[in-house]
Amino acid sequence: MTEIEIEKYKDSLSYRNKMRRLLWNIVRVIFFKPFGLPVFKHWRNFILKLFGAKIGKGSVVRANAMIWDPRNLIMGKRTCIGPYAKIYNPAPIILGDKVTISQYAYLCTASHDITDKDHPLITKNIKVESFAWVAADAFVGMGVTIGEGAVVGARASVFKDVEPWTVVGGNPAKFIKKRELRDSSTDMD
Repeated sequence: MTEIEIEKYKDSLSYRNKMRRLLWNIVRVIFFKPFGLPVFKHWRNFILKLFGAKIGKGSVVRANAMIWDPRNLIMGKRTCIGPYAKIYNPAPIILGDKVTISQYAYLCTASHDITDKDHPLITKNIKVESFAWVAADAFVGMGVTIGEGAVVGARASVFKDVEPWTVVGGNPAKFIKKRELRDSSTDMD
């Protein structure tokens, strides 16, 4: 067994980073979270953009979603972050166009290096490509890319990239089937 000295945790986040996030959380509680009605979606986007988020036209972030650092959030057009979603983004989270992050989903760009005795914080981006859906209560780990049109099923835990136009589920997430779109307008004939 390896001898490990117990020392004070070495925090790699700067004082400036902590102060910016403190200010963000104060603003979030006062000027973001109370404005939950759909009519305030532009206001919420404005507040996020003030703190550095890049948000495409027609995108929505629910008032009770938790964004750790808005400057590390990039959203395409017509993308939605649902109620109570957790966006833990010490590293960037990039969401394409027409992406849905459902209620209670958790996107996590950070962990700790379990092979280092100092247990330092490590981060990697998460990318969710256009037309993908991360369903309710799913977890997406750091460094993962969810391919275009892919679906991560409810309560799934994703630790590896998801191929485009596939459906995955379970813990750890496994391939379920290919996603094939049909034209609903032809179903009415």
